[in-house]
Amino acid sequence: MAQRYDARGNIYIVVAPDALRRQGINLPEHASDAAQHRETWALAAIEAFCTWAPGTQPPGAKDHRSDGLLVGPFQTASPFDLLIVNTDGTFAERSGNGLTIFSQALSDQGLLDETGVLRVHHDKADTPSPGQTSVKAAVVDGVKGFWLDLGRPGFGPAAVSAHGVEPTMLNGRELSHVSQLSALNDAWSRSQFARVGNPHCVTLVDSAVALPSNELMREAALGEGLTRIAYAMPSGAGKPCPAGINLQWAMRLSEGHIEARVFERGEGPTASSGTSATAVACAAWRVGWVSAGEVKVTMPGGTAPILLEEEGGELSRVSLFGTARMSD
Repeated sequence: MAQRYDARGNIYIVVAPDALRRQGINLPEHASDAAQHRETWALAAIEAFCTWAPGTQPPGAKDHRSDGLLVGPFQTASPFDLLIVNTDGTFAERSGNGLTIFSQALSDQGLLDETGVLRVHHDKADTPSPGQTSVKAAVVDGVKGFWLDLGRPGFGPAAVSAHGVEPTMLNGRELSHVSQLSALNDAWSRSQFARVGNPHCVTLVDSAVALPSNELMREAALGEGLTRIAYAMPSGAGKPCPAGINLQWAMRLSEGHIEARVFERGEGPTASSGTSATAVACAAWRVGWVSAGEVKVTMPGGTAPILLEEEGGELSRVSLFGTARMSD
């Protein structure tokens, strides 16, 4: 089984382990082993399932027909193991839209009822594997989807293993000045590092002019600079984060509403990203732009509802609501 799904413009192909093996791809039996031996199968899987067939790539489309692969499930009952494979063959520790898509695929296969647990395996050294996410079917504003419990966020350079950044302030909160970002644009001088399963760097801006469009980020002049920051070596420079970092830009639109752009580690500019949306909401809360409760984060691919829970003046939990549909 291999099926393409769309979640707010973020597209993944869900592929069963046996479907990979039928293509002659040497996928280990267990997800934990597959995570530790990605060099033996990951790029081959991307080539087999994400590459456009000759003559089918639409004008202006990305080089791959999806933002990556969701490999799994490795079981027929919860907890469900999976791997999130970027199109460069690296792994993601978590993807909000990816897990929404995987939940929908499990539901479509009759494997997921109302609740379940998803376990994402990866090979990153700075955070435990597998990362666990609880999922619950729900209806929000008349739309069927899933709430993903993404747990307690972490903040600051230590949360994402960032090095060589200087402190700065906004609204009485300490942020970080990432010189590699401000060298590309003077307006990108205040960033909040956050970990929501995977690492993020949210740059807070005051005007829409400072929000980079996806088209601009695809141009070599800016895209190469962002790749050096976001990607780990050897694809990037691994600075300020040796394992790479997902980049976001955020601007306050109104009470409880933030606009954002995303440049993903291992993918580049994307229309939407669930964990990026949660990181943006957490960063906005951190500097007083939003209060705890429901926050909406709008990206080019759509708007993501985020639920922030506060306890003792700190965020205790962040949840993401998402929907997904099959795509041709």
